[in-house]
Amino acid sequence: VQLVESGGGLVQPGGSLTLSCRASGFTFELYDANWHRQAPGKQRELVASKSWSDGTTQYADSVKGRFTISRDNANATMYLQMNNLQPEDTAVYYCHSPPYWGQGTQVTVSS
Repeated sequence: VQLVESGGGLVQPGGSLTLSCRASGFTFELYDANWHRQAPGKQRELVASKSWSDGTTQYADSVKGRFTISRDNANATMYLQMNNLQPEDTAVYYCHSPPYWGQGTQVTVSS
């Protein structure tokens, strides 16, 4: 079983990034798709989730209106589109299909 993230990097405030997470070794379409993040010195927090059963999405208040979670079951991939990024979005971002976790990808927002 693997979840492999890509798409992190350095971006200026106000910029955009799209994270991808490719799943393998399990039937991705039957699992929830979640994105978490962990900033230095802070607890890991749930950023966005998308239910496998009915597609319901939920977002942390801090990212509502700026981030969009999506999934492509045919390609076993989840995405996190992040717009209007701010320095407080700097963190390691993890994809999560319970109970499986990705390895994390660094997102740094700085001028």
